[in-house]
Amino acid sequence: MDTKNVNHRVTVKDFARMKALHEPIVMCTAYDFHSARLVDEAGIDSILIGDSMGMTMMGYDSTVPVTLDDILFSTRIVSRTSHHAFVVADMPFMSFQVSYEEGMRNASRLVKEGGAQAVKLEGATDLTLELIGGLSEAGIPVVAHLGLTPQSVNTFGGYFSQGRTMEPALRLMQEALEVEKAGACAVVLECIPAELATRITASLSIPSIGIGAGIGCDGQVQVFHDLMGLGTFQPKHAKRYAHAEEIAADALGRFLSETKAGEFPGEEQSTHLAPDVEQSIEELRK
Repeated sequence: MDTKNVNHRVTVKDFARMKALHEPIVMCTAYDFHSARLVDEAGIDSILIGDSMGMTMMGYDSTVPVTLDDILFSTRIVSRTSHHAFVVADMPFMSFQVSYEEGMRNASRLVKEGGAQAVKLEGATDLTLELIGGLSEAGIPVVAHLGLTPQSVNTFGGYFSQGRTMEPALRLMQEALEVEKAGACAVVLECIPAELATRITASLSIPSIGIGAGIGCDGQVQVFHDLMGLGTFQPKHAKRYAHAEEIAADALGRFLSETKAGEFPGEEQSTHLAPDVEQSIEELRK
């Protein structure tokens, strides 16, 4: 099966198959109709409706303020737009940390109301592991998320690479095994040393999807805006494949200058009355 066939909806079975065949999994964020359409039509394997929308779409300086309703709104749009990619919805900060029951309820909303095929949970606390198990048993695939977990930015004191010394590295290796055992279908490894990510990947039967975790993961995820060159901040882990910010700024500048100069709209952007109608109107004015 060719995952670039956009008539096929990628599933968790495809994720497992791709890991077994060493075929890299490609994931990208999308938050609206246009980004979802472009990502899906490109043949990207998976779309993540990430709480990164807080920083890329909403102007916050972290992902913490993003609400379940924010994610749900975008998930509806993305799932309705895409026909190929495996759609994963983020569980935002405090949407699952309060209780097992609330986590189950909120995740079910993202699937039932939003149309997601899976949800993503940060961390590997006892509650998170229990929730991964409960959701998996209920038929909701879960993508785990370890390493730099942005919802914990206030605990970390900023956005820093994780697992660079012995104790944190061993803890991450153990957490990866725990989320797999709990029932996760995949795990995102964010901003950890490449060597550590490679070792974790080799120890798991589920796919690892890296972001700032080197080439040794089973797949890679990136933020749409980072790839497109939208925004002034470029993370170390991101590569700009386009310079959309410059293109947009140029287009807006030309629109401004042409309108001010009376050059826009031109004949191509205008319509006209039929001559007899124009003449009748002129006669009425007399």
